[in-house]
Amino acid sequence: MKDKPILSVRNLTMHYHTRKGDVSAVDDVSFELARGQSLGLVGESGCGKTSVAFTLLRLLPENAQLLGGNVYLDGCDVLALDNNEIRKVRWRGISMVFQAAMNALDPVYRVGDQIVEALQTHFRGLSETEARDRVTELFPMVGLDPSLMDRYPHEFSGGMRQRAVIAMALSCDPKVIIADEPTTALDVIVQDRILDELRTIQRKMDMSMIYITHDIAVVAEVSDRIGVMYAGRMAELASAVDVFEKPFHPYTHALMNAFPSIEGEKQELKALPGEPPDLLSPPSGCRFHPRCPRRIEACHRLQPPFEDKGEDHFVACWNPREVGNG
Repeated sequence: MKDKPILSVRNLTMHYHTRKGDVSAVDDVSFELARGQSLGLVGESGCGKTSVAFTLLRLLPENAQLLGGNVYLDGCDVLALDNNEIRKVRWRGISMVFQAAMNALDPVYRVGDQIVEALQTHFRGLSETEARDRVTELFPMVGLDPSLMDRYPHEFSGGMRQRAVIAMALSCDPKVIIADEPTTALDVIVQDRILDELRTIQRKMDMSMIYITHDIAVVAEVSDRIGVMYAGRMAELASAVDVFEKPFHPYTHALMNAFPSIEGEKQELKALPGEPPDLLSPPSGCRFHPRCPRRIEACHRLQPPFEDKGEDHFVACWNPREVGNG
């Protein structure tokens, strides 16, 4: 019997209202995340990855319109909670490592004090001494010396700031952490160290994680399952091995072909022609069909259902690739 997922997202739909019209940023997105599992969300810039994350956390701008769907965190529908109730879920139930580490830290407050404030906000009655003791425990977990607690963000390198933001996300022992481009603007050595630390922390704390990135290499290294998004929709969702070795969706296949491999003979990388659609007026039918080499007549008229093709391998495509035949 399959274990009950810690996070279940069902038919999530969220649009941004603008003066030019509604931007369909997230449309009918569904996925599940098991306890201790890692999911990578990948796709081109503007495909809706970060919009999904902010919808899960209910950290949406005023022009966002939640049009449908459910988000169950350990059985509780977070989209049905009022503002006071959702504050109890953020950080303690689900937290986030934000993309720009420098912008996520207040430059005029000491780094340790900012984590202490987060702890005391979410754990009423926690003394400052107890909160600082918790920060002292957290810093070594993310590769920081506890003596750095009383320094300001500008005294930290980029990698150190990223580690501090991870420590803040971990501070309340959340069930799920969303890491949005956790290694952006870091050199490859620091990237590898931080990803390794995140994996170690995840295993040690039996924590579930969602990695949001456009970097296929990062997804391959950290994810158990991979969701490929295109133009606000989920195109394919499967185990990391299946996505890399036997992608069914033409867009997923194109992403794999655009990524160099260190194995086998050298091959010319193939760029995907065309541009992502304008989500103010997305194409009819399958949103990928204007760029798709496998499009058929149905692709122009009808949105394909997101179906399980077997072994928890989901794809939304009227004419999926037959693995081995291209």
